Amino acid sequence: MRIGLIGTGRIGAFHAEVLSRHPAVDGLLVADADPERAAATAARTGAAAVTVGGMFTGADAGVPDAVVICSATASHAGLIARAARAGLPAFCEKPIALDLPGTLGALAEVEAAGSVLQLGFMRRFDAGYAAARAAVREGRLGRLHTVRAVTSDPAPPPAAYLPLSGGLYRDCLVHDFDILRWVTGREVREVYATGSDAGPGMFRAAGDVDTAAALLTLDDGTLATATATRCNGAGYDVRMELAGELDQIAVGLDDRTPVTSAEPLGPGAPVKPWPGFLERFAPAYEAELDAYLRVVRGELANPCDGREALSALRIAEACEVSRRERRPVAMAEIPGG
Repeated sequence: MRIGLIGTGRIGAFHAEVLSRHPAVDGLLVADADPERAAATAARTGAAAVTVGGMFTGADAGVPDAVVICSATASHAGLIARAARAGLPAFCEKPIALDLPGTLGALAEVEAAGSVLQLGFMRRFDAGYAAARAAVREGRLGRLHTVRAVTSDPAPPPAAYLPLSGGLYRDCLVHDFDILRWVTGREVREVYATGSDAGPGMFRAAGDVDTAAALLTLDDGTLATATATRCNGAGYDVRMELAGELDQIAVGLDDRTPVTSAEPLGPGAPVKPWPGFLERFAPAYEAELDAYLRVVRGELANPCDGREALSALRIAEACEVSRRERRPVAMAEIPGG
């Protein structure tokens, strides 16, 4: 199978390495808006560097069997539509688009073409989250009453990234919103969100926040909190705690979790805290690409289609409205449901 990869930045280069050694891939084409970056990735992975246009027309090295989209967020919707019209299955890093109209437009193209679109919510392929999902679905926790989700980046991204990111809810917490739905099997009914821009001034300049919190009421009455920050100097911290009437479990709690106990007999500081998302979720990223290749081969049902991404984005949109208007927002108020 020949795979085309568009976008060779940090995550694209990682995916190219994974695809280059996958036994189901016998040819890899890579393209980037920066031809030199594409050429460098091609040289490292044994791929062929092509243009984005050539990826779809076959003018450079033939048309691939499927595409993986890792380019800048603003290009995702257009590339998804282009792949759909070409009849090519597509994997795309989240998000489809930074707004609901763009997301709905791209999904309409996919549905009209009857093509495959898998979204890159890698936490669905993490062993800890999968185990938590099984525990909830099998009733081992009893009635679930509380969920706590945490996503903390060790340092802010470059200032130039912020205006393009869609904001902390759409760019970062959207992962928590997706995994909350996936683990619990429930839908969010209402959100109440707030945020703080008390950190570096670049967040205020971009109209964004560096720290955010949301209270989410699920459709069965379960309460969930989701918090995120760009300024967690201890390290990269992604966790989920699920509490039920019978038991309580945690995802992401290990000897690399960047948390130090204040108790006299508690564990000390982690020796090697997680530095970032690629290190923490490397196995999950590999597993999601393997799943995608199996979807393309017809061996597996799509584990995360575009409608799943739409659901997570709608929750992020509701949080933005709540933060801006300082009120609870019912999901029924957000279009696209």
